[in-house]
Amino acid sequence: MVKKEKLFASQGGPIILAQIENEYGNIMSAYGDAGKPYIHWCGNFAESLDIGVPWVMCQQYSDAPSQLLTHVMVSTVTNSTLRIIAYQRCGQRTGLAGLRIGVAEIHIELQKMSLLPLPVFINTVAHYKPITWFYHGGTNFGRYSGGPYIATTYDYDAPLDEYGNMNQPKWGHLKQLHNLLMHLEKVLTHGEVNNTDYGNMMSSTVYALNGQRVCFFGNANDKNDITITFEGKNYTTPAWSVSILLDCLTEVYNTAQVNTQTSIVTKKPSETDKASKKLEWSWRAEKPQHFKDPSNNPKGITYATQLLEQKAVTDDTSDYLWYMTSVDIDENDPIWGEEVTLQVHTNGHVLHAFVNGKHIGSEWAKDGDFKFVFEQIAKMKHGKKNTISLLSVTVGLQNYGAYLDKVDVGILGPLKLIAPNSQEKNLSTNIWAYKVGLNGMERRLYEDDMHKHRNWSPDDLPFNRPLIWYKTTFQAPSGEDPVVLDLLGLGKGIAWVNGHNIGLYWPSYLADENGCSDTCDYRGAYYDKKCLTNCGKPSQRWYHVPRSFLRERGNTLVLFEELGGNRSNVNVQTVTMTKAFANAYEGSTLELSCRGGRVISEVKFASFGDPKGTYGSLQKGSCESPNSLSVIEKACVGKESCSIDVSEGTFEHSGCGSIQKRLAVEAVC
Repeated sequence: MVKKEKLFASQGGPIILAQIENEYGNIMSAYGDAGKPYIHWCGNFAESLDIGVPWVMCQQYSDAPSQLLTHVMVSTVTNSTLRIIAYQRCGQRTGLAGLRIGVAEIHIELQKMSLLPLPVFINTVAHYKPITWFYHGGTNFGRYSGGPYIATTYDYDAPLDEYGNMNQPKWGHLKQLHNLLMHLEKVLTHGEVNNTDYGNMMSSTVYALNGQRVCFFGNANDKNDITITFEGKNYTTPAWSVSILLDCLTEVYNTAQVNTQTSIVTKKPSETDKASKKLEWSWRAEKPQHFKDPSNNPKGITYATQLLEQKAVTDDTSDYLWYMTSVDIDENDPIWGEEVTLQVHTNGHVLHAFVNGKHIGSEWAKDGDFKFVFEQIAKMKHGKKNTISLLSVTVGLQNYGAYLDKVDVGILGPLKLIAPNSQEKNLSTNIWAYKVGLNGMERRLYEDDMHKHRNWSPDDLPFNRPLIWYKTTFQAPSGEDPVVLDLLGLGKGIAWVNGHNIGLYWPSYLADENGCSDTCDYRGAYYDKKCLTNCGKPSQRWYHVPRSFLRERGNTLVLFEELGGNRSNVNVQTVTMTKAFANAYEGSTLELSCRGGRVISEVKFASFGDPKGTYGSLQKGSCESPNSLSVIEKACVGKESCSIDVSEGTFEHSGCGSIQKRLAVEAVC
């Protein structure tokens, strides 16, 4: 597909490397002797595609399919870092000539580290100069989220966010670094390299080629700024940062000193159109399925005298599977009694249980263990047929590890009725009926054109009732800002806009309440509990609706709500940039911009000198240029973007002496 679109570098496109599998080497041994033939089959297949760029592998510790790598061979080292060894090809399908040309390292997957504050992220990028990471966030629409329990948003705080907007300051700070590295490409890739260790986790790396030099000063000390003497001159590098010096004289970049704006983005209802008005809903119930006599050969029902694995029945066509059976209880039954406990051992992620058509409870797997035991009291009818209907739900299947196809989900049992006297009746080998999906799915209630026979009711809207379909219409917000649905208050389910499945939602699923703090020191080694945010809040609240899904008016929103929840607070919002906080050190250029067609309407703060604080709490320092505010207002107000040379030549004398001066600005969009 990529080749057809002519996107590879060999075709003039931007893609310079392609990857086979992903971290297969971590799991290959689990397959024993079958593991190696598979990876060589992958290699042969990849080579047959003839894409004209090198193929690489990540975490392939041994047995890399070298016959397919026309330019590079890959072996891996720690922390997902690839060591790429270039070889000269020797004839068609005759293997490698064995001539080692050179060695480079690529950090192939900078992933969760991008969630850390900007300086440590950039610090990592600057240390590993050839590096790849998730640059553009995205959305898992429909059922295409991995998991289990991965939400629709897949952003990783990427430089370009889920909606395609620049994530500032990360995007701007990386842009400056990338421009600099591109400018230095020749000396970095062909120059002689000299490393010096100064102790106390301070080092320098000098690249030199044909009289051109560039220095990298790396301070890996997470507490102290360090000053070194380099060629007779003192240089100070902030803690946990890297400085880059052109000609090894002039510092032009430091990872901890961010010379770009921070954009404040707010999700809010539209202020100029009817999209923000209260939505008017209609509804209809998703009735639970009941056991049907197999002698009547009901359509769409499968029968078995055992509990079946869910994927095997659904063929991964739906996240929903009904398990249904019936049971007769008479006075000779060991569980004779009006109330019994229904006990279900399940590997399904969510379970909704109905006995004789009545909902007796819902439960889901917690704490990362995607299996649980459901237990609820159920009232049984004596001398009559009792129906048990269980809706098993998956929320993304396991997406990493060996034997993914053999990870069982669904109700696997045992499944029992337990009397108060502890007598049990095992139903695992009953006749079980299976129905894939939901009635509303079969009737295509989510589609854009609503037929009369679909019986949506505008009256007696239910609250906190499971298995309900809701429908409403809304106008698209004006402007160009990205559109999201605020689903706070709902439980769990699926949302469609104009027939497009925008994904699985679950705003009632909350993050752990513990672990967050008001302050974050990003310096030092990474660990997964560092700088946690959003403790006790929904795992996801806002759900992306691409404007390409929308019409100017008359848009249809359909929800299937599993758990209940309150749809009265659901509303359509935009992701709007409201403020820009800019910071730039003397000698750099500050670029300030709004987006979505907005202009800079007001400059609330501007100071060139030694301003204090960060965005939201900027204050004048001990010195500043008296015309700071007027210069910024003249250059920026009424414009979508502006650029300011941060120097004494732009501003009046600040009286700050020899200290390093900076410009801080707060602007309203």
